[in-house]
Amino acid sequence: MVVGFVGAGNMAGAIMNGILRAGIHPAQDMIVFDISEEKRSVFQQKGLRTAASVSEVVKDADIVFLAVKPQNFAEVLEEAKKTVTEQTRFVTIAAGISIHYITSTLGCDCPVIRAMPNTPLLVGKGATALCRSEKVSDEDFAFVRSIFEACGTVEILREDQINVATSVNGSGPAYVYLFAKAAAESADRQGIPADAALRLFSQTLIGSAEMLLHSGHTPDELIKMVSSPGGTTLKALDVFYSRGFEAIIDEAMLACTHRAEELGK
Repeated sequence: MVVGFVGAGNMAGAIMNGILRAGIHPAQDMIVFDISEEKRSVFQQKGLRTAASVSEVVKDADIVFLAVKPQNFAEVLEEAKKTVTEQTRFVTIAAGISIHYITSTLGCDCPVIRAMPNTPLLVGKGATALCRSEKVSDEDFAFVRSIFEACGTVEILREDQINVATSVNGSGPAYVYLFAKAAAESADRQGIPADAALRLFSQTLIGSAEMLLHSGHTPDELIKMVSSPGGTTLKALDVFYSRGFEAIIDEAMLACTHRAEELGK
């Protein structure tokens, strides 16, 4: 089986490197195309084959990862139409692009898997939501799932939930980075060097995530565990609550989901 990639940017690179690192598939049975010769050459040096066009990848590969921006999808699919067959399996990682849009644009009822990963795939700690069309076999779905599991954790959702996942894990890292930036800058203004504060806060994020995943407690219970009556944490939380922190998060996530829906139209 040949696995192809259209696009060799950060996310595609993380997936390809994850495959190679975990030994999921041999490099010689992978083919990649990107408009950047420099990006193609990086993976050629790792043993992958390179292609001169989108249609060449689609012709030669059994499973094709479409790792391009939503804005470029129409032209990529038009090029793919030249060589696509109903046996070609596709995996799309673009926000908002539906299975129906792909099959209708291709004019081919081929199997399609939608994935919504995030950038921590780059360090093997990604979070990916997956769904599939009815045409996707259990074997192919298990293979694609194993690729994303090699780079982090996977959740299986319905397609009508994937745009919401964009606002949860897809864009979620940016929310965390903004929170970390604000905390480090506040600490710096209070006298702790920003780099030291960022290290402390980053480890706090890691530890807090582990507690959320493995302590058996709900978020509300964990908040209560940190919040001593009359203590410092409650003073900070009072500010968050008075400024509508949870409502702000909800509004931001709804805006993200709405944008994903717009990109799919």
